[in-house]
This record gives sequence, C-alpha cells and structure tokens, in this order.
Amino acid sequence: MGKSIPEYLGQLDIRKSIVGLATGASAIYLLYKAIRAGLKCQPPLCSNSPICIARECPVPGERAPPQEAPASEASPVERPKGLAIERERHGRDSGELRRLLNSLECKHDGYTRSMILHSIARCVYLLEAEASACTNDDIKLVADMLEDKDTSVKIQALNALKAFSGIRKFRLKIQEHSIKVLELVSTIWDSELHISGLRLLNNLPLPDYVHPQLRRVMPALMEILQSDYNMAQVQALRLMSYLAQKNDLLYDILNCQVHSDFLNLFQSTQPGNLLFELLVFAERLSEGRNASHYRAVKWHYNEQSLHEALFGDESRLADRLLSLVIHPEEEVQIQACKVIVSLQCPQDVAARPSSFHPSHSFSKSGE
Repeated sequence: MGKSIPEYLGQLDIRKSIVGLATGASAIYLLYKAIRAGLKCQPPLCSNSPICIARECPVPGERAPPQEAPASEASPVERPKGLAIERERHGRDSGELRRLLNSLECKHDGYTRSMILHSIARCVYLLEAEASACTNDDIKLVADMLEDKDTSVKIQALNALKAFSGIRKFRLKIQEHSIKVLELVSTIWDSELHISGLRLLNNLPLPDYVHPQLRRVMPALMEILQSDYNMAQVQALRLMSYLAQKNDLLYDILNCQVHSDFLNLFQSTQPGNLLFELLVFAERLSEGRNASHYRAVKWHYNEQSLHEALFGDESRLADRLLSLVIHPEEEVQIQACKVIVSLQCPQDVAARPSSFHPSHSFSKSGE
C-alpha cells in the first residue's frame, strides 16, 4: 500500500519481461530438441516401392533375413554406403538386381509386378556386371510375365527383355520368345505395347522360322505404320525395312493392303524422323523389286496394295519425293534423292555390261 502507482507499474513490466523471456527460451529449447530428433531419425522405406519389396521378399525356399541391428549397434564397416551403381563401380555386388528377380517370384498385384519389372530394366542398364551374372532361368522368369493378363505388366516385361537383349549371351534365349512378342504386337492395340515390342524385335536377329508368323502379322504392322503414334510408326518402319531385305518376305510386304491416303505419310509436314525411316523403307522396297531374281517372276498385286501406292501407274510418289528434296532436314533430302535414283536406275541394269542383252523375262515390260 505504501508504493506509488508508477513504481507498481514498473515492477509489473519487469515481471512481464521475465515471463516472456522464460517462455521464449522454452520455445527455442523445444524447437532445438525437435530438430535434433528429426536429424537423428531415419525415414522408413516406402512399403510399396519395388526396392523395399525386393528387400522384404525372401528367396523361395529360404528364411526371411533377420532384422538389422539398431544404428547405434551396427558396425559401420558392415553397412553398404552409396548407391548400388557406386558399389558396383568399386567392385562390390549390390545384390539389388538379384533381390528384384527373386521378388518377382512372389505373389503381387499387377501394379507391383509392373514396378518390379521396371526396376529390373533399370538395374540391367545401370549394373552391367550384375546383369551379366544372370542366367537363362532369369530370362525365362521375365519372359513368363508376357503371359500376364495386365497389359502394363506385359509392357514392362518387354522393356526388361529389351534391356537384357543388350547382353550378347542372352539374345538367343530372348529370341525364342519372338513369336510371342509378334503375337502381342498384332493382337493388342496399345501404342506403348507396340513401341516396347517393336523395339525388342528391332534389337534381335529374327531367325527364318519366325517368317511364317511375320507374314501373318504384316497387316498389323502396316496398320501401326499408318497410325498417329510417331514412335510406334518409326519402330514399325525399322522392322519392315529390315524385313524388306528378305527375299521370301518382300512380296508379302508389297502386296499388303494400305489406306487410300497412304502417300500422305510422305508430306513434308510429317516429323523428320518418320520421313527418314519411311524413305529408307521405300528405298529398300525399290531395290528389292528391281533385283533380277524378283523381276524374273511375274507378280500380281491387289489394287490397294503398297506396291500400287508406291510404284503403280497412278502413284504420285514422284511428286512427294520432289517436295522432300528441299526439306529443311539434310538427312531427309539425301534419302529422298536415294529413292529417286533407285526408281530411275534398277540395280541389275546399272551393273549389267553394255554388251549384255537381257532376255524378255528380265525386261521392264515383262515385269
């Protein structure tokens, strides 16, 4: 009661300052503890990730691996450090690819199987030594996924086989599944599957026993070529350019039915990569039909065949080629000129000596 009002208010301000200072210090301390705890805590692996699945799924016939010791008890020497590709670079096997292949034998849903196969493909590209250590049984395991009812699983299986096909010793084993790949490409209308399947086929030497199946799928390949999916079109053209060099398949390609507007593919507005592959295909066809052994036979083509669209009496291919000679891309210009030369100068005529007189079966009119 003896204190004046100003003195009382001054003491009250001091008390408020002390309380505020203590509260701020407590908040800073709690924030420090939270940050420290966060730094020490290691985030758990996502249970849905393929890597986590591969680590948790035991090898068939073996017990599940024991849980790892806490971080404070584990020896720093025993813990692998760095990415798998870094460990392989230093001569150590990460075991990641093997875990993924083993996990593929476990029962998973379609999405998980698809993600495991995707991770396998990436590991094959990145971990060359581990991929080379795989066996034909591993290839068969991946190829069995082509029978999966899920289209996305088929696509990722094709991509994984494509990755393995870069290793020479696996090509013959993967080649055994080429007929199945052709079946998928010709029966399922999916642009991603077409791209994956055709990429795989373009990376393999196709044996002669596959030719009957190739004849059956030729109309499907021609439909893919005339679709609106650039990457699938390019892959289909690369395969058919390769097949056009096979004497027993050339007629099947030339007699394949095409749309009435097929020559629109040669328009200069088309993507450069598509035009280039299309011109390579046209050059191979022109060279093949002008070869002496092919011209020795009188072939018959249907009115809507590829042969009539490109080389028939009413074909406008020459006009399309002239417009491509001035195309902005140089490789398209050069390839257009090659096609023009192949149309005007048959191979057997150019290589024939001037004193040689061709028989009627080899003459232009006899074609």
